[in-house]
Amino acid sequence: MNVWLSDAIFDPIRIPLDSWFANAINWLTINYRPTFQAMKVPIEVILGNVETFLQWLPPIVFIVLLALFAWRVAGWKIAVFSALAFTLVGMIGLWSLTMTTLSMVVASVLVCMVMGIPLGILAARSDRFRAILRPVLDVMQTTPSFVYLVPVVMLFSIGTVAGVIATIIFALPPLIRLTDLGIRQVSTDVIEAAEAFGSSEREILVKVRLPLALPTIMAGINQTIMLSLSMVVIAALIGAGGLGRPVVEGLNALRVGVAGIGGLAIVLLAIVLDRITQALGEGRRTSTES
Repeated sequence: MNVWLSDAIFDPIRIPLDSWFANAINWLTINYRPTFQAMKVPIEVILGNVETFLQWLPPIVFIVLLALFAWRVAGWKIAVFSALAFTLVGMIGLWSLTMTTLSMVVASVLVCMVMGIPLGILAARSDRFRAILRPVLDVMQTTPSFVYLVPVVMLFSIGTVAGVIATIIFALPPLIRLTDLGIRQVSTDVIEAAEAFGSSEREILVKVRLPLALPTIMAGINQTIMLSLSMVVIAALIGAGGLGRPVVEGLNALRVGVAGIGGLAIVLLAIVLDRITQALGEGRRTSTES
């Protein structure tokens, strides 16, 4: 059967969902644009401060501090790799763009933590809230990342802050889910023991549930970081800076070299952040390594 004929069968019962969606976004833009612009302010402040600091910090100092931190939490191998990775990034001329991307990731992850961990705790404490939240998270995780760009641009305009907002929406669900999972997996025996010693519900949450759920929460933060980096190139399409810019420019002009070094820098940054956050979740310390 012809494709157009197949579609025509549904004409009498067609739902103009695309028009409804467009009208809803237009209505929000017309009536609440100042509100959405005000929502950008805290993200803009966080992003601006982090980027200013990273751009101000001399590359040698940054590499040394990163290597020491990596050595402390993940071992000397990751420390050496981190130092070599960022040295290579500087040698290929992408240090400034890498710091911009890193500031975007840091800002996105900080906002995701402020929003995601409390929502995950609420979901773990209330089955009803979890049932309401679950389909919302399903939509956020399964919606193609490019689909976020149009409403984000209309509501928040273009630029790096808009790219961070799109990244937050895209990267938030895993942190909520894994925080919920980690708290629910805490043994009931431990909770009953804490209650037997007279601990309040707040004390149990802060001193028992969250510490025991920390490895799972750290896994959620790790996933949030990886998803944030995956949005770097896409965010560049709406004017965000960082390593996505050379990739997009290389794609538009078919400059394989430019796109290649941009992609390489993103990969190196992702590996370094992944290994360090994994080690933080596992609680490893280099003092125990030979």
